[in-house]
Amino acid sequence: MSRRVVRQSKFRHVFGQAAKADQAYEDIRVSKVTWDSSFCAVNPKFLAIITEAGGGGAFIVLPLAKTGRVDKNYPLVTGHTAPVLDIDWCPHNDNVIASASDDTTIMVWQIPDYTPVRNITEPIITLEGHSKRVGILSWHPTARNVLLSAGGDNVIIIWNVGTGEVLLSLDDMHPDVIHSVCWNSNGSLLATTCKDKTLRIIDPRKGQVVAERFAAHEGMRPMRAVFTRQGHIFTTGFTRMSQRELGLWDPNNFEEPVALQEMDTSNGVLLPFYDPDSSIVYLCGKGDSSIRYFEITDEPPFVHYLNTFSSKEPQRGMGFMPKRGLDVSKCEIARFYKLHERKCEPIIMTVPRKSDLFQDDLYPDTPGPEPALEADEWLSGQDAEPVLISLRDGYVPPKHRELRVTKRNILDVRPPSGPRRSQSASDASLSQHTLETLLEEIKALRERVQAQEQRITALENMLCELVDGTD
Repeated sequence: MSRRVVRQSKFRHVFGQAAKADQAYEDIRVSKVTWDSSFCAVNPKFLAIITEAGGGGAFIVLPLAKTGRVDKNYPLVTGHTAPVLDIDWCPHNDNVIASASDDTTIMVWQIPDYTPVRNITEPIITLEGHSKRVGILSWHPTARNVLLSAGGDNVIIIWNVGTGEVLLSLDDMHPDVIHSVCWNSNGSLLATTCKDKTLRIIDPRKGQVVAERFAAHEGMRPMRAVFTRQGHIFTTGFTRMSQRELGLWDPNNFEEPVALQEMDTSNGVLLPFYDPDSSIVYLCGKGDSSIRYFEITDEPPFVHYLNTFSSKEPQRGMGFMPKRGLDVSKCEIARFYKLHERKCEPIIMTVPRKSDLFQDDLYPDTPGPEPALEADEWLSGQDAEPVLISLRDGYVPPKHRELRVTKRNILDVRPPSGPRRSQSASDASLSQHTLETLLEEIKALRERVQAQEQRITALENMLCELVDGTD
């Protein structure tokens, strides 16, 4: 008589629970753009959601504590001239967020800790380098101010946001539209999926495809890929018969999958959210009303189904809180922000424990807000693992830190030294170019000062009216 042995795992009983109604964010006009991004980004201070906007692109940024009904006149972040397609918070500065748009630009924004009075329209910097829509953004996990963008021009650009310069441009690796891009834990490699059905592992600094697998999933629908902490690649995709499928791959041996499981028949692309601390991957399908979660281990069948969180309403998008933003006193191991048509609802994943003490086994040290490298160090070939922090006493977000952008000065450009005769023409053209640039900058500064003076006058008038009214 054989007896089935139940697999031992501390995550076997993880359960999901939607937050109470007063903890949701109501009356938000979530974007209706047909794009397979999550439309939502969250960190320990703010919740950002891409919203509907007439005549351009916008997203709303709310302090996490500002639950309940959102005023219809609440200030938005506006500046793009076409719909916003993706947003991503900087992992090393909780007040900095990047947005990508159909207008081919990327904008990086500084969000104040106080609630602004009017729309935020001035980004810290605008990054222009793509020739078509930009649909994917991803900050480097360990290097300061390094941002990756992927566009409809099939190009991946890696930027130094601190200077506005292009560090690397990978423009001949993908023959078709890029569906997803993911960094590994130390930011030395990229995993990309493409419309040509190929999964690629890329070393961006060498500009080389290290490994690739054609038709990791045989269907034509978009694939997604994320790195696991063991260095494997977890993928979601579709079979030839349009069944949704998940796979686990070893980049050192792409011939055969480590695991391959069929799931169900549905059109929604499965967005994988991976937690390296627990090695749990959560699958959220756009248009689904459920979140399935699996534990990835070294034992067959390697990808173990844990449970499904189900609700009545389909999800339009999903935000995933970094580990440092969770409530460790309640054994919370993941928190999602589910987008409905007009609201955002937190969903909390918990491991049931009787003790109120800090659970060391659930919360190993996790990546904190300090970068391990500067952009130049990473570009020169250095790698470093994330700087870890303990969650034993909870996490307190650091105070507001300003992102400083230092653009290279055109006045630093020196003409090449050489014979005086050949230099005079280049000197003249450089001087003319420099003079024109300076005049343009002076004109722009004068306009900005005039605009600020008008704004100060308007605010003083409003203040006077308020004082008179109270008298």
